[in-house]
Amino acid sequence: MLEPTVNVVPVSVGGLALPVVHAVTSDEIVARADFLDVACAVMATLGPRGALHLRAGRATAARLQALAAGLEAAQAVTGAWLVVNDRLDLALACRARGAQLTSRSLRVADARRAAPALAVGASVHSVAEARAAAEEGASWLVAGHVFATATHPGEEGRGLPFVRTLAATVDVPIVAIGGVKPEHCPVLRQAGAYGLAVIRGIWDAANAERAASDYLSAYDDAAGA
Repeated sequence: MLEPTVNVVPVSVGGLALPVVHAVTSDEIVARADFLDVACAVMATLGPRGALHLRAGRATAARLQALAAGLEAAQAVTGAWLVVNDRLDLALACRARGAQLTSRSLRVADARRAAPALAVGASVHSVAEARAAAEEGASWLVAGHVFATATHPGEEGRGLPFVRTLAATVDVPIVAIGGVKPEHCPVLRQAGAYGLAVIRGIWDAANAERAASDYLSAYDDAAGA
């Protein structure tokens, strides 16, 4: 039997509950002809408990801004968060609820100075990175990769001990990423993960909207375990 789940209480960021299911895109995903339609459906399914991370490192600022305009409208209607990856300027311009910083982005402290009202997440891959981001005021940490994933071919995941160590080290919500499937929710929550981030599990599903619903249901089932 699993030990009692950790971090089951919603965490407030800027007066709003931090989403628990984060649907993360890629260059290939945003290039799909039906991306905006599917993305809006996913946001409608997740509602305020979900976030869509607009991540496309090879896209131009103009392309990202065009996509963000449609997603901003969906944010207003659905309550799901729009989070822009790496580009703090675009997050502010499109009135996203948050920005996700990576190793190629501004430091969390600099982002906080530039946009004090914006929720800021940080991607971390080590305890040292997690400590630094937490100390600088990150609102949440996306930690990975936890399980083996095609995004990192040939690399083993850092595993549940990584999540457990981060949760015990920093007082910032941990969002686990990397090969996360719905059936992983109980062990991730027991390890201390506040939420989960998904790429292929949602976007490559036959029905992305249904897949998003499955992740949210699995999360809720784990919370009641």
